Amino acid sequence: MKQIFFKDFELFSTIHKFSLQEYLKSSSLQISFHENHSLQHVVILGIRAPLQVMKGNNRVRVCLLASGSRGNSTLIEVDGCRLLIDAGLSGVETERRLSTVGLAGEDLHGILVTHEHHDHVGGIGPLARRHNLPVFIDRQTHTALPKLGKVADLHHFSSGETFSFQNLSISPFSTTHDAVNPVGFTIESSEGKIGFATDLGIPTRLVAEQLKNCRVLVLEANHDEQMLQNGSYPWSLKQRIRSRHGHLSNHESCLLLKETCWSGLEALFLAHLSEENNCPDLAGETFRQTLTDCGHNPEIIIGRQRCASVCFVASPVMVS
Repeated sequence: MKQIFFKDFELFSTIHKFSLQEYLKSSSLQISFHENHSLQHVVILGIRAPLQVMKGNNRVRVCLLASGSRGNSTLIEVDGCRLLIDAGLSGVETERRLSTVGLAGEDLHGILVTHEHHDHVGGIGPLARRHNLPVFIDRQTHTALPKLGKVADLHHFSSGETFSFQNLSISPFSTTHDAVNPVGFTIESSEGKIGFATDLGIPTRLVAEQLKNCRVLVLEANHDEQMLQNGSYPWSLKQRIRSRHGHLSNHESCLLLKETCWSGLEALFLAHLSEENNCPDLAGETFRQTLTDCGHNPEIIIGRQRCASVCFVASPVMVS
């Protein structure tokens, strides 16, 4: 089976190359494949569109399987290790989302947990038990999860203390949110550094320092301040979102980006967008302008609630 990931058309599926060719033939269409390092291209009726083809164990791949107030889960694949950061969808839906990027639950190696809110943890227990996955979680957060159920391979970490898993160095760091002990993560390997920080009330100095020099960065862009102000949410909820323990606005997240952006940043994911108080086009343009002002041009990928995002895929770092 050849795994093919349609990026430009936002179609995500794993298919047999032969079956695709046969389908196109039956539809009076023609297809040709052209090798180009880690990418292939398909030519259909003269239209050339890049396809992401997964090869080897040293690639870097990041995908927001789900992002929003009704469920969050991020796939991190680096140096042959595949992790989920949070699993806020049901186990069944998480596996369905994984299938759209050519993976199954059995292909995972572990789950990292940021905090105990249901939209981040709803599927952790079922996934861990079904596939015997190790779960890495802060001790206080674990205590706050009475419905997690039995997880055979459970590991407690402490914020500020780096731990190793396979070939990765994982560093949890404290964030401000209305949870018992929320964290973000950096994940470092021979392929560089990935930073993850969502559900932030404020962009602290600690967070900014942790997220410097990342190859891939996942940042919260929860709301547009004007849309939230004029929206239908009750005043108490608006206050919670805007508080020091709530969520970052586009503007606040851009301020954090200015402190962390550098020439080595290849991809920026915008996560946890509110479906009511933000707009993907608005968020994308706001962050693009910030990056332009900083003189950098990484790929911007926006997370979605109803489907997996486009995957960012990078070739292995070449060491001379």
